[in-house]
Amino acid sequence: MLIAAVAAAVLAVLASLPSWLPRAVVALRVRIFARVNGEEGVPIPGDLVGADRFREVYAHPAADGRSAGAPLSDLFWYWLAPGPHVHQEHLEPGERYEEVARATRRILARPKGEAADLARRCASRVLDERGPGLVRLRDLMMPVWAEFSYELVFGEPCPRHARDLIVANADDVITALKCCGLRHMDRRDRLTAYLRDRLGDVRHPLPESLSKEEQAFYLQGTFFNTAVVQMSEAMAHLLMAIAQHPDVQHRLAADPADGAYLDRVIEESMRRFPLFGIAHRITSADIAVDERTTLPAGSVLCFNYPEFHATGFEDPDRFDPGRWERIAVRDANHIPFGVTANRPCPARGVAPAAMRAVTRETLRRFALASSAAHTRSLPNRGPCLLAPRGAPSARRDGARLVLLRLRDRWEDVWRSLVQLVCGTYMVLDARRQRLAAAYFENPRAAGEEG
Repeated sequence: MLIAAVAAAVLAVLASLPSWLPRAVVALRVRIFARVNGEEGVPIPGDLVGADRFREVYAHPAADGRSAGAPLSDLFWYWLAPGPHVHQEHLEPGERYEEVARATRRILARPKGEAADLARRCASRVLDERGPGLVRLRDLMMPVWAEFSYELVFGEPCPRHARDLIVANADDVITALKCCGLRHMDRRDRLTAYLRDRLGDVRHPLPESLSKEEQAFYLQGTFFNTAVVQMSEAMAHLLMAIAQHPDVQHRLAADPADGAYLDRVIEESMRRFPLFGIAHRITSADIAVDERTTLPAGSVLCFNYPEFHATGFEDPDRFDPGRWERIAVRDANHIPFGVTANRPCPARGVAPAAMRAVTRETLRRFALASSAAHTRSLPNRGPCLLAPRGAPSARRDGARLVLLRLRDRWEDVWRSLVQLVCGTYMVLDARRQRLAAAYFENPRAAGEEG
């Protein structure tokens, strides 16, 4: 009797693990990160700066520091290596940043229609390789954006070996960023070597102030890390939301030409699941918020995108594209591509057009369904069932969705433990290496080391 009671108690605890263990492990991981890195800075929105002043402070000329002076920078440089010192997002204001930004704008300068056609062609090639069944949406989308970025940079279709190098690099970056695995610098270094050999084939002039090695790092960081990762994440969120809202999917599939509705779906996806969690900036001078509050020079400002995107909306956790029929984007707490006055995303012109094209191409071929958890961080990479568009498989898919949900819940238990171990190791290793701090203490030596 006692043995049976103990066994039942053990089974009950094991069965309850998915409902509490991942949350507990995440809370522990957050405490460890804070203990290693110290206080994260001034949260915005927060007690000092409310959501009503978010844009104003974000756009302030003194909120212009990118890496120097913030402990968080060591961790981000660690995740984005090699070459974080020439990554456009982390360059300090000045002539080097301006030259790099101009090069990026030249490469991205495509008419929206041309960008959309390129994205459609890339999606068509990749989806031709994919049959129905279970996929991870981020994995499905990453080759699409690898080919898209390659053609923007080199002006020719992406060969398979180059695509494999780009995907391996981007996947390693985002897997480490989400603490689902450690860095594998050999995968990243292979792409660096490939890009170094192809510098002469780039369609537009590269920044002349950068060495050849730094030019390769620039291409890798801007186009084959950030661009591929962020577009893959954005599309995974968008398709995951469509998969979990049949009414939205039905309307999109029934009228693919309704671009206004698709735009509202994209806006709502980027509001509900912003690509950035926290964007940190370092103040170069005092910022007077109001008569009582001044943010002193050297403050680390932590702009919380998810909280800002949830403030001022009715039922903010609900996915509701219809809200954008009643609200103008410019009047809402909604900055999916950042703030114009403070380095907005350079792809803000081409990204929506490209996303529309890839969404239409995907829905033309497949019906999507998912019962997996959909969170902003998306550590599960977006598990989703693909079925041929119009196939009568509702009963079979219903059973598969139940199994998918159970599988995802138990994967979350193991994944949370992996994130705890890998995240703790990487935050300690980043603290030990001090990549950003060492660079700003001796830029020449750090730059030579790469």
